[in-house]
Amino acid sequence: MVSPYDARPWLELYGGEIPETIEPRFDTVLDLFAAARREHPDRVAVTYFDGRVTFRELDELSDGLAQHFVEQGVGRGDRVALYLQNVPQFAIALLAAWKAGAIAVPLNPMYRSRELTRILADARPTAVVSSEQGWHDVLGELAGSAGVRVAVTTSELDLQTRHDPRLFARTERRPAAGCADLLAVARANAGQRPPAVELSSSDIALLVYTSGTSGVPKGATNTHGNVVFNSEGMAVRIRESGGGGIFGLAPLFHITGLVCQLGGALAAGRQLDLVYRFEPGVVLDALVEHRPCYMVGPSTAYMALMNHPDVTADHFSSLELVYSGGAPLPAAVVETFRARFGHYIRNGYGLTETTATATSVPAHLEAPVDEASGTLSVGLPTYNTVVRIVDDEGADLPVGEVGEIVIEGPMVVPSYWEKPAETAAGIRDGRLHTGDVGFMDAQGWFYVVDRKKDMINASGFKVWPREVEDVLYGHPAVREVAVVGVPDAYRGETVKAYVSLSRGASAEPEELIAHCKQQLAAYKYPRSVEILDELPKTATGKILRRQLRDTARAAE
Repeated sequence: MVSPYDARPWLELYGGEIPETIEPRFDTVLDLFAAARREHPDRVAVTYFDGRVTFRELDELSDGLAQHFVEQGVGRGDRVALYLQNVPQFAIALLAAWKAGAIAVPLNPMYRSRELTRILADARPTAVVSSEQGWHDVLGELAGSAGVRVAVTTSELDLQTRHDPRLFARTERRPAAGCADLLAVARANAGQRPPAVELSSSDIALLVYTSGTSGVPKGATNTHGNVVFNSEGMAVRIRESGGGGIFGLAPLFHITGLVCQLGGALAAGRQLDLVYRFEPGVVLDALVEHRPCYMVGPSTAYMALMNHPDVTADHFSSLELVYSGGAPLPAAVVETFRARFGHYIRNGYGLTETTATATSVPAHLEAPVDEASGTLSVGLPTYNTVVRIVDDEGADLPVGEVGEIVIEGPMVVPSYWEKPAETAAGIRDGRLHTGDVGFMDAQGWFYVVDRKKDMINASGFKVWPREVEDVLYGHPAVREVAVVGVPDAYRGETVKAYVSLSRGASAEPEELIAHCKQQLAAYKYPRSVEILDELPKTATGKILRRQLRDTARAAE
């Protein structure tokens, strides 16, 4: 009997609108970039407020920085850590690391000593590229003990002159002793091209650490082949759209920003619009200024934009494709955004280990909502990809049954960095066992129910936090939600919800509990609701359920 997943029912939904498979044109991301530079040398590659960097300039600046790396002894297989926000220097440093034959290690610029110490000890970078502020605040104290030999710093004030006070009111240039300045060394080496390094599709391009929302971060070994495949897949999606670029809503240190934004822009020869970091008013202004055609970001970013007092439909009028990824997307947010601004947000699903996208909603379709749970589908498997739902023994489950999501395709990483046991447990025969729980319907749409570890066991009944959260998102006063299990003397565990409210809205916990009781079984609705001004999140917009759960249990 053929497995329902091997039969690939989702291909019928492609409808001839998108290819069933794609064959990447390039082996490495450098090859991909070189083609964009040849074809569009004077086209803008990156915008940054009033600054512009062309593909030619991006090539020349990254050559100069790569030459500096090589002169300082950085070579093939060495790691170069990037501790930067969404600035053009991120793209320069990334390309320079690859031109030197190195592996880039993006670091979350919100991380501080504890998180950075752990990652630096694991990745052991030879070189770091940091913002001046980040170096002075934390990284400079850690670099020496971490074995860093080459340090380069840069200012977020460079490559633009606007100095928007909403972001840079307290920012000053602060050169660091013992650190080279990125633009200074890149320009000093103008015209020099580092010796060519032979890279292949199997060489590691990125060492991207998982967000740690459910435990200790692990380094996913995203190869050049992984990155090229999903970058070219992005280009297929946007190639037929208008002349605008890709808006950098997601942070570049995250796999979504790295591949769906930067990689996609390089593959499509489009400009990437950057605004340092997410600030809703700045983002709205930049959308009007640059008029991009494509945007992807976490659902929490769209919620923040919707809640800005000055937002109008015109801010989003140039967009042809709007996608969400990196955090669960409630159906209520999709419908509210469409009603107010005329754009349908298409869902997507992927992980660091799948080099971003593994499933998405094609541009010619809209995602169904599961009637039983109210969960919005995360889409169809992308080109060349098979997604399965398996039981605890790894056997394929029938259509509609809930189990673990397993993904196989050209975007799945080969391993976790220097962690053979974790690799053997999580990546078996090229299949990634995600730890997420979901199901497939008869047409081939996939749905993510929740994380295995987040399931609540209330009196022996399974409660998936995502279902309760989706119901709460349907209340007009609710902005953000996190549902966790907390100890209960009678039920073992019970359901608790943390909620933040929309601007100008009001609601009492009892009202929100009653809202859930009307739509959920008795064992599912939250027994308590706590209203907070803000819910804790990662820098990529994922709400930190684990932190809230630990706080709640500590208070018991």
